[in-house]
Amino acid sequence: FDNMRFQRTIKETVVCTGIGLHTGRCVSLRLSPAPSDTGIIFIRGDKDSEIKATVENIVATDYSSTLGFNGSSIRTVEHLMAAIAGLNIDNLYVEVDSQEVPIMDGSAYPFVDLIMKSGIVQQDRIKQYIKIIKTIEIIEMDRYIRIEPSPFTAITYVMDFDHPLLNKQKFIYHYSIENFVEDIAPARTFGFLKDVTNLKEKGLGRGGSLENVIILDDNDILNKEGLRYSDEFVRHKVLDLIGDMALLPMSFIGHVKACRSGHRLNTKLAGSILENRDKWVEAGQIEEDITV
Repeated sequence: FDNMRFQRTIKETVVCTGIGLHTGRCVSLRLSPAPSDTGIIFIRGDKDSEIKATVENIVATDYSSTLGFNGSSIRTVEHLMAAIAGLNIDNLYVEVDSQEVPIMDGSAYPFVDLIMKSGIVQQDRIKQYIKIIKTIEIIEMDRYIRIEPSPFTAITYVMDFDHPLLNKQKFIYHYSIENFVEDIAPARTFGFLKDVTNLKEKGLGRGGSLENVIILDDNDILNKEGLRYSDEFVRHKVLDLIGDMALLPMSFIGHVKACRSGHRLNTKLAGSILENRDKWVEAGQIEEDITV
């Protein structure tokens, strides 16, 4: 595990445009370099407001993760946050001209591509980590999420939906940039045909299509091109979890184990980590801090 490194940002400003999954609106996204110790800052260009990407600023977790501050909000941040965390980007300005990050193809890969096009630069400050020393666990009925002490960063996710394509999938992810780019970033979001009407009635999913969501009917998927991985669904759950855990103020060293967890439980764990200050130590300054 790369247990001591300098902070990183991107080399130059890059821009993309796309559709908001829930709003259906066209949105422009601009990523710009930020100084050391800035963190990830979302800027609503249309409202001239800033929202720091921290778990304290989570205001909603229904069907996506939404950040809000001082009356402004930005939804569906998780795929972009996963790309940022997956590529070890610590400081970044993210400007959008609408209330939602564009969905692109439903995965994190277009954001990975955008960041790689810009290039990544090392900065002058050491990166700090939250190193878990005692287990933190949240259990709700048949769902759970916990983080355990570990010498490296890992995620084990178990998915179990009542659907022939989604029953009992498990994925173990060991953090590295290469593993993220190859195994996680291309995995697309998915939804059920039977839920589409319900979502539309709530004013959600207006930008959803077979171009950016894997749609399942009762037995199969409707997307003609098929799946990118045989277990693409559980990989996307890992992607969402990486994006939600990226709302911690520092990267974590520990093993997250989750079963049937979604944005609400993911962000609840991130919040619980910050509340349980006795269960982790800050590491990164010297090699000895990281020793298990």
